Amino acid sequence: MLQPLYLETGRLLLHPFRPAEFSRYQELIGEIFALLSHEETLRFIPEKRLKHRSEAERWLKAAVLNAHAGRNTVHFISDKSSGKLVGIVDIIPPAVAREHYRLAAYPHFIEFYLKAECRGKAVMSSLLPEIIKALNHQHITQIAAVVNRRNAAASKVLQKCGFSYRCPFDGLQDFYQLVSVA
Repeated sequence: MLQPLYLETGRLLLHPFRPAEFSRYQELIGEIFALLSHEETLRFIPEKRLKHRSEAERWLKAAVLNAHAGRNTVHFISDKSSGKLVGIVDIIPPAVAREHYRLAAYPHFIEFYLKAECRGKAVMSSLLPEIIKALNHQHITQIAAVVNRRNAAASKVLQKCGFSYRCPFDGLQDFYQLVSVA
């Protein structure tokens, strides 16, 4: 089972849901809703868009339960100075990927969402190499991502961090994979 990641860069924290989040639970729900309902943030993945604040609360509850059940592990990207949510990284293990996709082999998948105002600020370029190192430390070396082929920025970040284009995933998305040496 994936151990939660706790990473820090100069201005960001990557962390799972922590006890401290209980003291700002309603605020966090609002931040999740703002992120996952923002049209520009979800331009390339509109199927993930939330329409109501109550959906954000259900999303958060499911994320916490899934992490404790050994399914996907959601990590929050928080600004260190304000504590505000700036993005989300979801790490999906092979067993869960197998429930949704038909592939020859099942790696761990990484999905990430950033507030629109964080684009171009090297958030994922600084975090993704650290996430990869932390996963490698847990002996997770088969890592992949699926990206809408019109999302040039996400493709560029993945390639900069060592992912290679492998093949079309479906009619809209491409499959990128990183094979790391632990």
